[in-house]
Amino acid sequence: LKEAVGASRASLCLGPLGGAQRLGTLVDCLVLNYRLQQGPGRERGAEGPLRCCGCGRFLGEPVTVPCGHTYCRRCLRRELRARCRRCRDWLLPAGGTSTAAAPLRTSVVLNRLAEKWFPGECERTRAGTRLEELLAQGRFREALGAVNQALRADSGDLMLRIYRAESYVGVQEYKAAIEDLNFVISKMPNWPEVYFRKGKVLQDSGFVGDALQLFLQCLALDEDFVPAKLEVEKILCDVLSPEKLGESLKEAAWNSPHIRNKPFILGSEVTASYCNLQLCPQQSLGGSDVLEPVSGGLNRAQSAHALNSTKDLAKEDGLKRVSSEPLLSGQGKGALLKRKLSFSEQDTVVCEVGRNKQKKQGESTKREMTLAFGTIPGDLIDVSDFECSLCMRLFFEPVTTPCGHTFCKGCLERCLDHAPQCPLCKESLKEYLASRKYSITELLEELIIKYLSDELFERKRIHAEETAEHSNLTKNVPMFVCTMAYPTVPCPLHVFEPRYRLMIRRSMETGTKQFGMCISDSQNGFADYGCMLQIRNVHFLPDGRSVVDTIGGKRFRVLRRGMKDGYCTADIEYLEDVKVADEEELKKLRELHNFVYNQACSWFQNLRNKFRTQILQHFGPMPDREENIQAMPNGPAWCWWLLAVLPVDPRYQLSVLSMMSLKDRLIKIQHILTYFSRDQSK
Repeated sequence: LKEAVGASRASLCLGPLGGAQRLGTLVDCLVLNYRLQQGPGRERGAEGPLRCCGCGRFLGEPVTVPCGHTYCRRCLRRELRARCRRCRDWLLPAGGTSTAAAPLRTSVVLNRLAEKWFPGECERTRAGTRLEELLAQGRFREALGAVNQALRADSGDLMLRIYRAESYVGVQEYKAAIEDLNFVISKMPNWPEVYFRKGKVLQDSGFVGDALQLFLQCLALDEDFVPAKLEVEKILCDVLSPEKLGESLKEAAWNSPHIRNKPFILGSEVTASYCNLQLCPQQSLGGSDVLEPVSGGLNRAQSAHALNSTKDLAKEDGLKRVSSEPLLSGQGKGALLKRKLSFSEQDTVVCEVGRNKQKKQGESTKREMTLAFGTIPGDLIDVSDFECSLCMRLFFEPVTTPCGHTFCKGCLERCLDHAPQCPLCKESLKEYLASRKYSITELLEELIIKYLSDELFERKRIHAEETAEHSNLTKNVPMFVCTMAYPTVPCPLHVFEPRYRLMIRRSMETGTKQFGMCISDSQNGFADYGCMLQIRNVHFLPDGRSVVDTIGGKRFRVLRRGMKDGYCTADIEYLEDVKVADEEELKKLRELHNFVYNQACSWFQNLRNKFRTQILQHFGPMPDREENIQAMPNGPAWCWWLLAVLPVDPRYQLSVLSMMSLKDRLIKIQHILTYFSRDQSK
């Protein structure tokens, strides 16, 4: 922490380039120190089945972000955080920070469930949206009247208190705003946004030190709360700037009676080489495990253990005070101090009440949440609400598109194979397809597991049977009808047809990573013989096409043909060379093998450099001669490499592929080489 402060100050002394953003590391260091001093906060319990990942409250107008977690629209519209609070992934594509590039679309399925299960909460959400519109338009008096009327009908709605506090700030009634925010903190002490709102009120009132404490408390609860981090960076940039370090500043802006009551003091001492910035531990809360509202200030460290001498203190008095006057127009210093004392008294009263009654308040809050949106009547749970609109079955691995529609992952992928658009609303999903990030909608999956466990068990059983069918490598084996393939020889493929996109995806998902390759046949659709291909790598292109790197495996003979979802299938049996057992015949076979191998090497070396370079780039070098020519079930690898590079009619190559005798195969290759060697001599 000392080094971070010193380095940050030295960086700012070099110039204003980068501004407050230079202090991001220092802010992270302060937040970590702050969190360690306070100890871990209490996690919020699961108040209900529909709960926002950000604020922890009811999931009004649910929006599913790319990582699969779901937030209420309010949390995302206000851009309170850049990363997901659960997985720390970017909430907006490509780490963006503007919702303009990625409009927020309500999740249709989850929103329908919310309207059906909790209509009262949804109405409160819509009322909150109308209040936000009034606040955004600067109509604070009108918003204040509306929120007061709503609170008379429902005094326990904490979000209404937040809106009323913002309305009070708009009309510069800061004390009333603090009262509302303190009430919310006493009810939900682990809600980061409330500490930020209270910090903003104190900052606008001129109490920058108290505001800094609250911003740090907010970040201690949620380190990715973007507005709080920006405010801390601005304050530290102002405090550490060379222009402000030597000024004599107003003590009232930093110190308040809070410090004597609650020693959350951010001490500071600037020495010749570094700054020492530390957080003092909080006083005991009488055994309570609930965090109290933080009401501290920033003060110069005065402990004798922290200072070398009074002389050094006078000499190095850098981080003593803030450099800004209170931001209240038309009010004198006396009025400012009077209101400051009012803030202090209010905080003290609320904290004392919280200290004595926190446990009871926590219990009553939990009961309210449970009654509000914690229990779903059994007659409202209908399996039809969880059905995919494409397959008309229970969602399996549900994914939500940017347009807000939800489908089974497999169903959506099959639709995107044909067109990069939503199957329901036809909105373009080109960017979604290019990212290939089909994250499971976790909340929807959790609801299915919790309320439809029997139906999900049956759905998984059916899926397992389908997967087992696709993973069989002798029955209904997928067939790619395209070109000749040979054992041990690479066979790169450009896959663009929807049926083959599906086939490749299934081969990858089942784990077999294999499929058959045959050439076409005018009578039967594809040839009677072929070669299995093993997928080594798949490179997906932004438009859904893919380049598949495969290598030849076993040879096979087709026993029965079929069709599955647009691509050909076949029942097959694998072929292996018949081994020669007689020693005399084996000796003659080796002699023939060596002769044909030398003949092949001679033919390849006599090729033109251009042709030889192209062959090497596409197929790689010719395999070496093997000592045991019968070790592999398909015979020597160089035979298949040579057969792949020779410019021979595919039907002739197919006849060689189907041979189960190495001797017959070598004789065929010898005839081909003799023919091409004669052409080379000419």
